[in-house]
Amino acid sequence: MSYKSIAVHLDTSERAHPRLELALDLAKRFDAHITGVFSVFTPDPRSFYVMAGTAGYYPEHENLRQERRAALERLFHAEAMRAQVPVDWISTDEYANHAVPRLARCADLIVAGQDDPNDPDAYVGDHFPEALVMSAGRPVLMVPYAGNFPSAGSRITVAWDGSREATRAVHDALPFMRRATLTTIVTVNGAKGEPPGSWIPGADIAAVVARHGVQVEVKNLVVPHADPIGEALLSHAADGGSDLLVMGAYGHARWQELVMGGVTRSVLQSMTLPVLMSH
Repeated sequence: MSYKSIAVHLDTSERAHPRLELALDLAKRFDAHITGVFSVFTPDPRSFYVMAGTAGYYPEHENLRQERRAALERLFHAEAMRAQVPVDWISTDEYANHAVPRLARCADLIVAGQDDPNDPDAYVGDHFPEALVMSAGRPVLMVPYAGNFPSAGSRITVAWDGSREATRAVHDALPFMRRATLTTIVTVNGAKGEPPGSWIPGADIAAVVARHGVQVEVKNLVVPHADPIGEALLSHAADGGSDLLVMGAYGHARWQELVMGGVTRSVLQSMTLPVLMSH
């Protein structure tokens, strides 16, 4: 398996260009095709007609949006031509939380961005990163809004707990692992608290990964019960020089609400390096 089709979500935020650069680097590395999926927050025009003095806002906003879309599309094709990467461009006016996961399901890998609370243009929908990870059915490479990440995957940390989600993430990340100088399978507190016979040791999945020609090691983190596991994983990855964290994403949909697991939520909020998530 390799990544031959990569989808990258693009918007008018400040981090759209760095996200595109990372996607192009991956496309060159894996000899892949890129689909740029342009999707931004589009307000419902009906809402402005019931607010005094706002009737002209929507047409002005739409014109500005189209100008920015056209500029980004030109940049997308220019950068792809320079990188000699085959591309397609898709622009959608649908709600991003519905359109982007659907359009990206035909990709081997999705590149998207972490929520940036300091950039209003980064908002494309409520809990968009979470919705994308949980509903796309494909691995999502989430890029932090802070820092520069022109590449990812030379040293990899894998969060392993033996779950279905973690198993999916490990196998989804194999193309990265085969090219990495080192992959570290990290467990947290071993089998503590697990029912007898239910725990799958990190060494077991490491043996599977090693058969793919991956240079792999296993480590166990001991984290006090009160400490956030997500932050411990991020700190360990940073201390070890990793430039990619691989993990399963946990959560479920509840009526009008997306409920994420604690570790998943913590990493999505505090990530300091690109994170490949699978659900």
